[in-house]
Amino acid sequence: MNIKQIAIIGQTASGKSALAIDLALQTDAYILSLDSLSIYKEIDIVSAKPTIQEQQGIPHFGIDEIYPNEPFSVATFISLYKEVYTKCTNEGKPLIIVGGTSFYLKAMIDGISPMPKLSSATIEEVDEILSNLPQAYEMLCKIDSKYASNIASSDRYRIQKALEIYLQTSTPPTLYFQENPPKPVIEGKLDIYEILWDRDSIRDRIHKRTKQMVQSGLIDEIAYLEYKYTRSPNPMKAIGIKETLDYLDGRVTKDELIQKISTNTARLAKRQKTFNNSQFRDITKDTLTNLKKTLKSLY
Repeated sequence: MNIKQIAIIGQTASGKSALAIDLALQTDAYILSLDSLSIYKEIDIVSAKPTIQEQQGIPHFGIDEIYPNEPFSVATFISLYKEVYTKCTNEGKPLIIVGGTSFYLKAMIDGISPMPKLSSATIEEVDEILSNLPQAYEMLCKIDSKYASNIASSDRYRIQKALEIYLQTSTPPTLYFQENPPKPVIEGKLDIYEILWDRDSIRDRIHKRTKQMVQSGLIDEIAYLEYKYTRSPNPMKAIGIKETLDYLDGRVTKDELIQKISTNTARLAKRQKTFNNSQFRDITKDTLTNLKKTLKSLY
């Protein structure tokens, strides 16, 4: 049995989460969040994840799944999707996929190649190699110049995965991916809806949300995260966190903090819009107000 499932995408601060919750309340649906910060426990204010109260009792997947010092990848979201899809199928519930990190949605639609199971020796060797990223990239160029030419020399994640493949299987990444083609993950039909805002409006929404974050305790949250996890974990380099660390270091004032987060988030929003325009073809795009009407009329 195929369940009814939709995806709601859009720029940061476009109103995706609130729309998904409203629709889930109407349809008794479950929600899968595809967000690179909301997946972490204790990263609450800066991720703008819906609070327990805002979730209104709706089962959410992809929120508060792991701690900030634990690794995750698109494979994590694939596992979460399979889990919630099975649950929805067994219980006869619709599924709403929502999030600003559309890369994960695209990866699940197109599929990803299965990664080899890594030995502890491979993991340790790759970690040691990555301690010098320029040399790691140079090593990858020698192993597989074709694959290396398509990624940036600073792309630590993809360099790591490529080296893991080679050191574990003795197969260059290009050949490995040819022998292990990606398989789509999404089951059945998935309709995609994108919330549209004009440039000035989304910038205004971002600025207001940033001010609210600071008023709600953003600085204290980041100070706590730094104390507990240090600055090493990947999420500590995210927008909103890195600027607040600058504030804690005394490099910027509170007003400058708000402006820097707003500016960098607006740049992110522009990249998100560009990605969505280039990667998704058969989707419905409209304003938040119109999409609310459209989606509620479908159920």
